[in-house]
Amino acid sequence: MEVLEMALRTVQQGTGQIVLLAGEAGVGKSRLVAEIRQRAVRESFTILEGCCFERDLLFPYAPLIDALRAFLATQPTVAITDLLGALAAELVKLLPELALALPQVQSTRALDPEAEKRRLFEMLAQFLIRLTQAPRTAPLLLILEDLHWCDETSLDFLHLLARRVSACPVLVLATYRREEISPHLQQLLAQLGRGRLAREVVLSPLTQSEVNALLQIIFDLSRPVRAEFLEAIYALTEGNPFFIEEVLQTLIAAGDIFYADGKWNRKFLEELKIPPSVQEAVQRRTAHLNDAARQLLTLAAAVGRRFNFALLQQLAGRDESELLRLLKELVTAQLVIEETTEQFAFRHALTRQAVYGGLLARERQVLHRGIGEIIERIYGDVLDAHVADLSYHFYEAGEWARVLDYARRAGEKAQALYAPRAVIEHFTRALVAAQRLEQVPSLAPLVRARGLAYDILGDFEPAHADLERALELARGAGDRAAEWQALVDLGKLWASRNYAQTGAYFQSALDLARTLDNPTTLAHSLNRMGNWCINVEQPLEATRCHQEALAIFQTLNDQRGLAQTFDLLAVTSMLGGDLIQSAAYNKHAAALFQGLDDRQGLASCLAFLAMGGANYSTDTVIPAAMSGVECQQCVEQAVRIAREIGWRAGEAFALILSGYSLWAQGQYGRALASIERGLEIAQEIEHRQWMGLAHRNLGALYLDLLALPAARQHLEQALRLANEIGSLYHARIATGFLVSVAILEHKYAQAEVLLDGALRPDLPMQTLAQRGIWRGRAELALAQKDPDLALQIVNRLIASAANLDTREAGAIPSLARLQGEALAALRRWAEAEATLLAALATAQAQGGPRLLWRIHLALGRLYQAQRQRGEAEQAFAAARQVVEEIAANLPDPHLRDHFLRQALALIPQPQPLSPLQAAKQLYGGLTHRESEVAALIAQGRSNRAIAEALILGERTVEGYVANILAKLGFSSRTQIASWAVQKGLFATDEHG
Repeated sequence: MEVLEMALRTVQQGTGQIVLLAGEAGVGKSRLVAEIRQRAVRESFTILEGCCFERDLLFPYAPLIDALRAFLATQPTVAITDLLGALAAELVKLLPELALALPQVQSTRALDPEAEKRRLFEMLAQFLIRLTQAPRTAPLLLILEDLHWCDETSLDFLHLLARRVSACPVLVLATYRREEISPHLQQLLAQLGRGRLAREVVLSPLTQSEVNALLQIIFDLSRPVRAEFLEAIYALTEGNPFFIEEVLQTLIAAGDIFYADGKWNRKFLEELKIPPSVQEAVQRRTAHLNDAARQLLTLAAAVGRRFNFALLQQLAGRDESELLRLLKELVTAQLVIEETTEQFAFRHALTRQAVYGGLLARERQVLHRGIGEIIERIYGDVLDAHVADLSYHFYEAGEWARVLDYARRAGEKAQALYAPRAVIEHFTRALVAAQRLEQVPSLAPLVRARGLAYDILGDFEPAHADLERALELARGAGDRAAEWQALVDLGKLWASRNYAQTGAYFQSALDLARTLDNPTTLAHSLNRMGNWCINVEQPLEATRCHQEALAIFQTLNDQRGLAQTFDLLAVTSMLGGDLIQSAAYNKHAAALFQGLDDRQGLASCLAFLAMGGANYSTDTVIPAAMSGVECQQCVEQAVRIAREIGWRAGEAFALILSGYSLWAQGQYGRALASIERGLEIAQEIEHRQWMGLAHRNLGALYLDLLALPAARQHLEQALRLANEIGSLYHARIATGFLVSVAILEHKYAQAEVLLDGALRPDLPMQTLAQRGIWRGRAELALAQKDPDLALQIVNRLIASAANLDTREAGAIPSLARLQGEALAALRRWAEAEATLLAALATAQAQGGPRLLWRIHLALGRLYQAQRQRGEAEQAFAAARQVVEEIAANLPDPHLRDHFLRQALALIPQPQPLSPLQAAKQLYGGLTHRESEVAALIAQGRSNRAIAEALILGERTVEGYVANILAKLGFSSRTQIASWAVQKGLFATDEHG
């Protein structure tokens, strides 16, 4: 579209343009032409339109006559006379009906054919140029559609016109199909290319994501299209917009897609129907084939979209030369393409479906049986490589014994390759075969395997139906081990929607496991119960269950069991507030999963590992020692694995967690995009737990950016979903952030109500959720001018944090900021400054700007309260700088401008300096204490030695050093030392 718009503007400035739109049928050429035509109408262009038709290939000047006739038909006789003038005597030869409107016009004497053609070319060119001058001065748009059907004479004229219009306000816009180029059109394209006389725009089919967006627009959907429907539409139409619309219209007409209760719904589709328009188009193409070629096309359609030469030869019973001749005919007819010397394919999936749809059911059955038997005969030595094809062909042939064997083997192979859709396809065939053969014992494992594949794809309803049936079959057969497995499977399935259901299934499985005398089964049940316990805020019971399971698996030396247990212990440790222990468990689990080639387990592990770094969810604890880059590498690998194995829930989870590390690094735009994409997938598969997680993350991110209405909207959604699924952990986390929103909105009574519903006086401070609620209480106490209570709560939170070295001030910068603000409110200035500087040093070491500007702001307010104007201005300036850095990384201009306004409104504007304050700026803006530290650095003192000399904490000194480096723009202590000597600080130091 940009190329065409630029061409319109160029023509309006007086320079002619030739633009060629190329693409397959239905890709959108005509629609794009119509859009440009509308714009040209608005810009007052004169417009001529002509079309080429297949029947006109040998009709000279066909599209030009079509364009002239349509244009002149709209003009009164007087205007036609003025427009044509002396040219009428020539143009009447192309439009004999002009003689009726202009009886006075006599055509000129005919010359020899070549001279006559050149004279007509000249008259046509002059007429088109004349249209830009009369009856009004206006640029001209000449549209010629479907040049692949254009006659040779018209193509020759286009070459002449292309050379003539460069200095005239004429835009020639022509379309053609690349796959149907005639030799004459090929010659014209080469001539235009050599002379650089035209621009070609090639239209490609839509990508799968673009098809998804198109379907959402067509059906006014608020959430993404279900993956299996999108993939079926895309596979059949290959992104061709016309085919997509035709297929959808066919589905609507058949009632497979219907409008009810104010929204579009659809039935379960086993097979998409071929639109009548496509069927007719294929019939037109095949009508020109001889009987042998048409028969071969039918045989190829039975084989599939792609077909092997040797297989087709066996099936057709023809020698190589005859088969090649027939295939060439199919290629020439644009029905088939050659991919390799041995492999051919239908040009379009719809073409194959249309041909195949013309077969009777009995014909199909016979053909598929023959194809299956030929595959068995040809590939007998390597049959395992062809079990998927054999599963399909014998299923269509109704050979049930063979289907059961081949479909089971194909399904197992698909499981090993992490291809859940193929698993479902093959095991569905195997189930049909087992039922036809009345082999009941074969049903249970097949039903369970298919249900698990549906679960991987996030398709809850069929997964639930299959797993319930597996439970029913197990109980009917008295198979208690299979019954236990079904209970566990159902519990895991319900975890995405209802924790009460999950807990009931896991408890039933655990009760049954204790009666089975099977330690492996018992350990797995303990792990499932442990994971459920941590999600309902029972961390001690969760840890007990996992440790008991760990002991069993260690005794058995069960590597898979150990991997799963370490993975779940990592989750429990993380949600329980010990991120360092969680990372250790996670790394152990990841190594085991990698050794077992358990890609699903590895993806989950890597995603959780990334969550343990410094980010918003870990603000109340000590994070694992992982940089933002390391976290991002882990989560990107998790996303990649989840996509490779088709694990939709895992992909959603990893994308949502990717937002954590991107956000922590200050990449807000990418973080928002990643979380929103994860939310789309979670909504598509209706995974309520991950929907809630995504809304919570978006809410917290918008809270961080001070976009409070958006934050509230997402967090309320997160709280609603957490309550629906029954996860107390997720509910408390969401509540904690909603409290923060209410405080910033100055809705303290609302914050009180939220806290009263979630915070008991005896609530521990162990899990991340519990600690988040207590932090909210401290924030509210500060806002309500109760710094004593705020300080008491924050001190308890810091003291109860796992892995905290008590000598390490500011180790949890978010809590240290609150602690410093409470101390400042109590006028304990020195303690407040030391605490905030320590928090600043830690936040700078962790990287990312999220906490920095708030700590700088707190320091500025502290200095301002002590009337240390210079230090306050420096802190506020640092806060402003970080705010501007954050804003620079926000691609949404509205969000960026809103954040800047809100954040800068919190930071006092700089005031003119008094002479005394200006004097303080002599030393690069350093405070008196910072100048002392710089002087001691110049003496070669370490941080520990400086701390001892000034009676400070070592972390506080680190904060001073970080400030000095930032203020002076230095990167090393050596630079500080050199600067201090130059300024004379070394000489005036009193601590030597």
